[in-house]
Amino acid sequence: MDGGTLAFIITIAAIVVDAGIRIGALIVVPRNRRPQTAVAWLLAIYLIPYIGLLVFLVLGRARLPRARRRKQREINAYILDTTEGIERVRTDPPWPSWLEPVVQLNRNLGSMPLVGGNAATLYDHDQEALDAMVAEIAAATTTVHAEFYILSLDDTTRPFFDALGAARERGVTVRVLLDHLGNSGYPGFGPAKRRLTELGVQWHLMLPFQPLRGRIQRPDLRNHRKLLVIDGQIAFTGSQNVIEEPYQKRKNRKKGLRWRDLMARFEGPVVAGIDALFVTDWYSETNELLTREAAPARTVGDGDLDCQVVPSGPGFSDENNLKMFNSLVYAAQKRINLVSPYFVPDGSMLYALTTAAQSGIEVQLFVSQISDQFGVYHAQRSYYDELLKSGVRIFLYRAPTILHAKSITVDDELSVIGSSNFDMRSFSLDLEISVMVRGRAFLERLRAIEDDFRANSTELTLEVWRRRGRWTSVLDNVMRLTAVLQ
Repeated sequence: MDGGTLAFIITIAAIVVDAGIRIGALIVVPRNRRPQTAVAWLLAIYLIPYIGLLVFLVLGRARLPRARRRKQREINAYILDTTEGIERVRTDPPWPSWLEPVVQLNRNLGSMPLVGGNAATLYDHDQEALDAMVAEIAAATTTVHAEFYILSLDDTTRPFFDALGAARERGVTVRVLLDHLGNSGYPGFGPAKRRLTELGVQWHLMLPFQPLRGRIQRPDLRNHRKLLVIDGQIAFTGSQNVIEEPYQKRKNRKKGLRWRDLMARFEGPVVAGIDALFVTDWYSETNELLTREAAPARTVGDGDLDCQVVPSGPGFSDENNLKMFNSLVYAAQKRINLVSPYFVPDGSMLYALTTAAQSGIEVQLFVSQISDQFGVYHAQRSYYDELLKSGVRIFLYRAPTILHAKSITVDDELSVIGSSNFDMRSFSLDLEISVMVRGRAFLERLRAIEDDFRANSTELTLEVWRRRGRWTSVLDNVMRLTAVLQ
């Protein structure tokens, strides 16, 4: 066979393979995906067929392995059979007509009920929250369950680790979960693992990506939850990781960057729901089921908050957090405030927010003036024009602080706090925890924190926004395209 014939055969084969990739993509990619996500993947595959196909095969399936999803179903069944505290839910003042369907939606998707008789304290500064968590660990008598997306050792977090060790020495059972790849980029990751081992606590990596050990899954699926449960009686959850505020990065220190988070300390039956998520994730990583130790409903205290834990992530068949958020936005009658450092909504949330604003409902969005995530920062900016045109008010929390809190308040009725951002990563790829809270005192405290956020922000106007540079606008729109590749 001469060189010309061989070249011809190779050319024909390449054309056939290329056509096969494109036709196959048209069949496979749109299946069970949002239209904008499918279009983005198809565009990537058509423009760069071989690379695009390889990336799609690695990242195109936002689902956990089958064994993990089976474990999630087992835990859901356990939760449905053993939850208590429903009878303590307050019915006065009367529920708004829209609340019961939202509660039922959350129950159907995440298995957790709305439970009454809870109390809560909010912390909106990182050191305050860290000190409170250390104090509760120091008082623990039976169990400490700590689960954080980032748990890293440095001078700020050393007291947290020391408290875990002291609890272990007192005979307290201490279990710790930390995300593998979420921690791997920080200098304190290795020291944290060594310190946990030295302390003798039980610890495991969440969603480890270790191909040489046979642990392989989509590498950008992450466990983004942050929670701490003490003796099954007290629980913390919210947006804060266990790491110094500059996140151990020289460039952040040079810029003077600091993080501002939002954490809540809960007592009451809701603690059982938060601990059930730890039980779920511990079972998923270790095959050890801790149902006998899961926190029971508590009768102590006279809390007046109704709370519902809403778990979400690729272990569920639905986007539980997105459906809850959209339901609340559509239910609002007067006012919606959203706080998120990363705001990259899917089409349904964008329509919900713009529709609410155009209907005369006051919609306020709190984001940071700067960001530590280049792609997300520019992607979220691509939505500002449409939001501002519809009447959404956007407040940019002033640099050098990054507003890392995640919350939503609706009318004078309901609040939600947790680890979930309002972006497609939190809706589809990350395991998250949200807590929906009904109680006037809690909402008023959260609104006061929002007022402080507003006082430390600059409101963005449409006129100012449209004066930004042309190339910045192009970059924003390009990053928006990559944000939907999920």
